[in-house]
Amino acid sequence: MNMQSLRRLPPMRLPWRPHIRLALLAMVAVVVASVTAGLAFARTGAAPIGSGVVVIDTKLGYQGGQAAGTGMVLSSSGEVLTNNHVIRGATTIRIVVPGTGRSYTAKVVGYDVTDDIAVLQASGASNLKTVSLGNSSTVKLGQVVKAVGNAGGSGSLSTAGGTVTGIARAITVSDDQGGSARLTGLIETNAELQPGDSGGPLFNAAGNVIGMDAAASVGSGFFRLVASADGYAIPINKAVTIAKQIESGKASSTIHVGGTAFLGVEMAEDGYYGSGATIAAVVPGGAAAAAGLAPGDTITAFAGHSVSSSSTLGSLVAAQKPGARISLTYVDQTGLARTTTVTLASGPPQ
Repeated sequence: MNMQSLRRLPPMRLPWRPHIRLALLAMVAVVVASVTAGLAFARTGAAPIGSGVVVIDTKLGYQGGQAAGTGMVLSSSGEVLTNNHVIRGATTIRIVVPGTGRSYTAKVVGYDVTDDIAVLQASGASNLKTVSLGNSSTVKLGQVVKAVGNAGGSGSLSTAGGTVTGIARAITVSDDQGGSARLTGLIETNAELQPGDSGGPLFNAAGNVIGMDAAASVGSGFFRLVASADGYAIPINKAVTIAKQIESGKASSTIHVGGTAFLGVEMAEDGYYGSGATIAAVVPGGAAAAAGLAPGDTITAFAGHSVSSSSTLGSLVAAQKPGARISLTYVDQTGLARTTTVTLASGPPQ
């Protein structure tokens, strides 16, 4: 299979009038939250709300857009599992329980960019129905499966049936925001997945979740994702293991937990102005702007570490938390080396 033809199954992008047209390259998301682990819903007299599958709507305020995806409810109090790329860059997140009139604002508990997993917490939620989790280690070729998701970003749930066509697959994927990753151990299915299905469940015949839909093959021309009979899901055992680590607050080299550190800059292409990370634009009122940084300045050191590229800067910002005061060295447009202190703001997930 041509690996270049594979892309993340993206959240459904919707047109939206932008307020600020900036691609934010120097940011990282980590929101500390105390979340009660567990998959059983609360013991109340009322019937649980919803089906366990929810719609996720986001606004990408700094990028000028909106997106829609899918999530799975893990706790009655509103803990939701989804793909990281569903909430990447989101400035606001709303979780909608289809058919109930219920919706909640949500915050990011944590995420794993490498494995494309994110955990959200719906604010003020209670008595939500949870999904029934299966055992992805027992998945067999040819078994019947069903994918449920917010196909096309319609705001309602639809179903696509199929079978398992591959196990332990590895693919290289890209997304509509320019990111790429290598995903491994995936379940392959011929259930027709569509944009907006990202983060939705792949059920077995017994109605238990065995995977989380994440990627599909694409058509030609502008790398547009089309409805695909070649889809991929992250095994639910792996997804839940990562979710539990996020819940426990244990950050790692791949898992972010805590607040979102945000510098508020758009970087120029690496190498265009030599070494360092050159600023192409700053977010008005953001951390960089408040510290006096301007387009054309080249950041050469951050928090005592040398900066050789925009990716280096992004990693260094990723290690910080909102509110941190960081020493930053840069060369201004006249060639003069300067040092300033930036107070990192809170921003959207990476």
